[in-house]
Amino acid sequence: MLGATGAVGQTFIRLLQDHPWFRVAEVAASSRSAGKSYRDATRWLEGPMPADIAALPVRACTPDEVLSPIVFSALDSAAAGDVEPRFAQAGRLVLSNAKNYRMASDVPLVVPDVNADHLLQLTAQRAARRWTGGLVTNANCAATVAAMALAPLHKAFGLTKVFVTTMQAVSGAGYPGVPSLDILGNVIPFIGDEEPKIEAELPKILGALDGKGSFAHAAFGVSAQANRVPVEHGHTACLSVEFKRKPSVSDAITALSSWRGPDGVRGLPSAPATPIIVSDAPDRPQPRRDVNAGRGMAVTVGRVREDTLLHLRLVVLGHNTVVGAAGASILNAEWLASRGLLNA
Repeated sequence: MLGATGAVGQTFIRLLQDHPWFRVAEVAASSRSAGKSYRDATRWLEGPMPADIAALPVRACTPDEVLSPIVFSALDSAAAGDVEPRFAQAGRLVLSNAKNYRMASDVPLVVPDVNADHLLQLTAQRAARRWTGGLVTNANCAATVAAMALAPLHKAFGLTKVFVTTMQAVSGAGYPGVPSLDILGNVIPFIGDEEPKIEAELPKILGALDGKGSFAHAAFGVSAQANRVPVEHGHTACLSVEFKRKPSVSDAITALSSWRGPDGVRGLPSAPATPIIVSDAPDRPQPRRDVNAGRGMAVTVGRVREDTLLHLRLVVLGHNTVVGAAGASILNAEWLASRGLLNA
């Protein structure tokens, strides 16, 4: 576990506690923490710290120090760009939350309930880069939430335009995050790099393998506006969407509620029974009431209705540090394990 002391690293550790397939064997962090026990190096944020993890020594983020074959990375992008390829080159499978390699032509950018089959690109990546390991990324947390709602609609009706406005929880900024006097009773209409990430990542996620060692991005346009709001957990996205074939509201709801995702995802340890929960309540989804749907691995969609300018509008909510970060990485690893693809 790289970046183990931070907020997302802690979420990984909580989700992996008592996991039936994986065990946290090593924790690593910055040079400030290396050499300390995990207990002494970490300001633990939620619930009791697992006793077996508390006693682990914090290692440096190098392949010489961390020997586990599967590496979950919660590193900040400032460190991930150099560190993660070194692990992949040294034969480790790296499952990364960082933005650095998401848009690389041979790196899978995966929301497992949408495009788990993109993980098959690892074979071409390993051949092209001469790696015995590999590098997989999961998407930006807000892009993940939007993609889960858009995937069934794109498959059924073909997206042409997406306008998305996000209301993003403060936990998305890490810990300690946004200063209290900036966010309390306030909305901040800017999150650095967030809008370009959403606009670039959605077409890649909803695209396809091109059979030539790369990805064919889906051909629709995205316009994003991102806002930080005084909510602890849960990113909300308000979507207005145009399609190649205009659906009725009832057809759209059917496509959303019947979505089960790619083959082999359902039944994995971290997978929710139903990835998309459709609410017919006029005032849902709400972070306080819906963020933990499917143990934080499902998204809740509501207010599906006709749009006055485009075809449809809807609201989607998901847990930004679970389905939007650590949980997605773990589910990616489970899918790879189930297919025998963890190793070259």
